[in-house]
Amino acid sequence: MNTALAHALQTLDRIILGKAEAVRLSLTCLLARGHLLIEDVPGVGKTTLAHALAQVLGLAWQRVQFTSDLLPADILGVSVFDAGSGNFTFRKGPIFTQLLLADEVNRASPKTQSALLEAMEERQVSVDVTTYRLPDPFFVVATQNPFEQLGTFRLPESQLDRFLMRISLGYPDAANERALLADGDRRDLLAGMQPSMSAEGLRELQSAVQRVHASPKLLEYVQALIAHTRRRPDVLLGLSPRAGQGLVRAARAWALLAGRDIVVPEDVQAVFPSVAAHRLERAGVATAADHAAFIAELQRGVAVPI
Repeated sequence: MNTALAHALQTLDRIILGKAEAVRLSLTCLLARGHLLIEDVPGVGKTTLAHALAQVLGLAWQRVQFTSDLLPADILGVSVFDAGSGNFTFRKGPIFTQLLLADEVNRASPKTQSALLEAMEERQVSVDVTTYRLPDPFFVVATQNPFEQLGTFRLPESQLDRFLMRISLGYPDAANERALLADGDRRDLLAGMQPSMSAEGLRELQSAVQRVHASPKLLEYVQALIAHTRRRPDVLLGLSPRAGQGLVRAARAWALLAGRDIVVPEDVQAVFPSVAAHRLERAGVATAADHAAFIAELQRGVAVPI
């Protein structure tokens, strides 16, 4: 594995205790040029993980606390009349950064959530008649509380599809919770944390992800997984071609983290739940555990290439 990547993983594991797989998936998502959605109950470290990702990758970042009264202009920016020049001047909003932490994104109204759509898909913002490019790299790392909680709005399918991956952290095990109780707030460790790489180093690793080889048989396996989700009678909305492209990118990034230059089926299986679960719309209502079991069943229903 790349030395900088190994150091980044070690640092993140020191901050987010006992969540090695979630940390690895988060880093995989950013290496694959994807946006990340972290969904869980309050207080389990969602915001701390997002902050740690920005710090360890050496990225400029801004945090926006999403609330019911937040307006699109509060995120994108606003044109202000300059009496001296007689012209309007655009004042950029917090979205003009390398990593935007959209905290509790589902507490904002659908209108405000939609302000992120163009930025997440095209890495640009259109205000009035002018289009402004966003920095490179640009990521949205959003946190959300379960929609059953008070004061939340469901993210629409178009918004969910912009997130390459959705992960959950869950409660820590007994040993790591004891360490959290003994050491105090993990955010105190962030102040002295040194970046493991720069934005330029991250761009080079993202380019390296694109060079990780995916064989024709591997692509056939991905295609079979996607087709399987569309044939299921209990799935109202299967995976789109964009989801398939994201699955391949994520598998390539996971392989790179493992120090390999070729994708194997196990890489696809490792990232599939995080790429697919939030995109699949099923008939009826199911618990998170039921949905996880359903995703595992989907994977078992497709033969692994030999």
